[in-house]
Amino acid sequence: MKRAKITVVGAGNVGATTAHWCAAAELGDIVLVDIPQTEDMPKGKALDLMQSSPIMGFDSQIVGTTGYEETAGSDVVVITAGIPRKPGMSRDDLLSTNAKIVASVTEQIAKTSPDACLIVVSNPLDAMVQQAYKTSGFPQNRVMGQAGVLDTARYRTFIAMELGVSVEDVSALLMGGHGDTMVPMPTCTSVGGIPVRRLMSEERLNEIVDRARKGGAEIVGLLKTGSAYYAPAAACAQMVEAIVKDKKRLIPCAAYCDNEYGVGGYYVGVPVVLGAGGVEKVVELDLDEQEQRDFQTSVDAVKELVAEMDKLMSA
Repeated sequence: MKRAKITVVGAGNVGATTAHWCAAAELGDIVLVDIPQTEDMPKGKALDLMQSSPIMGFDSQIVGTTGYEETAGSDVVVITAGIPRKPGMSRDDLLSTNAKIVASVTEQIAKTSPDACLIVVSNPLDAMVQQAYKTSGFPQNRVMGQAGVLDTARYRTFIAMELGVSVEDVSALLMGGHGDTMVPMPTCTSVGGIPVRRLMSEERLNEIVDRARKGGAEIVGLLKTGSAYYAPAAACAQMVEAIVKDKKRLIPCAAYCDNEYGVGGYYVGVPVVLGAGGVEKVVELDLDEQEQRDFQTSVDAVKELVAEMDKLMSA
């Protein structure tokens, strides 16, 4: 049986840890790409990971490179490349810089792996996945953004911590853009099949929802010099697994919505069926009035972000 080929672009904390999770789960052979100041850095990280294979018991082949030749024929490409926002850097600076990086990476990948599924992780997420879609020319179902899996994991974690139960028994959903306007869905949240509102007060649930929205910023504040990478990388690996194993997972991710939810041609977080074809179906839910208002607010924020990016890219 032919192994899947997985490329991870960006060998920083998120990219290297994604490669780690994917290798440990034997999801396929992995190419780790970066163009850092030290050209041998991705090779060093790949070799280090390979040398862990006899101990951890996996057979995935891992190579590091600074070019795209070795990525040819990839089944899945995870794009983590980009810069974090630094002190003194404006939001426009971050948006413009990362949009150019994502566009450049996507152009290369489209040439070497025209049949791949693209999973975008770079921030600002919703705009970056839109940029990758426009640049690649790929069908919309083969371009998606990783955010919902991560945001849902944070939400589930906080609920489990509050109730003192296993995270395995917490089922939850979030929708909308990645960030402060994301829309946790208490009506789609349960613990062992019990609706979450039967297990905690509305006030406490709202506090947990707010913490989930700010989950990334909380970690940045604690780390001081970096941002989250273990959970984002694990979320990437789950999406990779769903694609290479054709698992038909029903999970939230940033998917292209046109008529769906009346979005009108943008990438936003929605529940999807994820399998070998990428986003094989966008699952449309009947939202209550509050959920609909919150979702529309989030969609409007995504549209503003994309419009701003397009303006900066055309300047």
